[in-house]
Amino acid sequence: MVNVKNVFKKYGNQNVVKDVSAEIEPGKITTFIGPNGAGKSTLMSMVSRLIARDSGEVLVDNQDVSKTSSQELAKKISILKQSNYMSVRLTVKELVCFGRFPYSQGRLNKEDWKHVNDAIEYMELETMQEKFIDELSGGQKQRAFIAMVIAQDTDYILLDEPLNNLDMKHSVQIMKVLRQLVDDLGKTVVLVIHDINFASCYSDYIVAMKHGKIVKEGPTEEIINREVLRDIYELDMTIQHINQQKICVYF
Repeated sequence: MVNVKNVFKKYGNQNVVKDVSAEIEPGKITTFIGPNGAGKSTLMSMVSRLIARDSGEVLVDNQDVSKTSSQELAKKISILKQSNYMSVRLTVKELVCFGRFPYSQGRLNKEDWKHVNDAIEYMELETMQEKFIDELSGGQKQRAFIAMVIAQDTDYILLDEPLNNLDMKHSVQIMKVLRQLVDDLGKTVVLVIHDINFASCYSDYIVAMKHGKIVKEGPTEEIINREVLRDIYELDMTIQHINQQKICVYF
């Protein structure tokens, strides 16, 4: 379980995350929703220790992430940020291999290669695994980075806007893969996404943030309703659109 306790983060004079506490239960898809600037991505970065928190505590399986070695933490938590810049020219397969670095330190064994190949197959990248990342479309590149995260084979998978640059077909594919990782392999997936339709279709639990605080959380069916979403987004048209045209697609 991931426990976030009274976490704060400030940039200059602005409190981006304000006294947030949350529990992320294992074996579920937990999705953070809310308007831009709500603090969702900042909170996720603090959980994974990509950025330092100003105060508070983050525990992963009762271990303080600030006192856990980077190699051991990378065996527990994998994260994919919104933007991923590569300064070296890599093929898809080489990129996915980076997911095994916490275990292999660059010297992949038979088990490592199985994880790499399985991840490539999960994301339907077999035909382009020898292509260079800079030759791919935005959506193909996103799928390659998600394959890298899957190859890392951590108990906790954190994805910040994983559906960026993806069309409907590949968005559904990714959400189905994440659902499979949870249901079949017992992984714990934490998402930040803006698409309420996908949040409602695939999440077990939803945490809504606004102005740096958690304003509502609960099982999906309790959060995805007109009254709660109106309060979160302050926009009636969005709620009407969701209720009238909710897209729950399974291919």
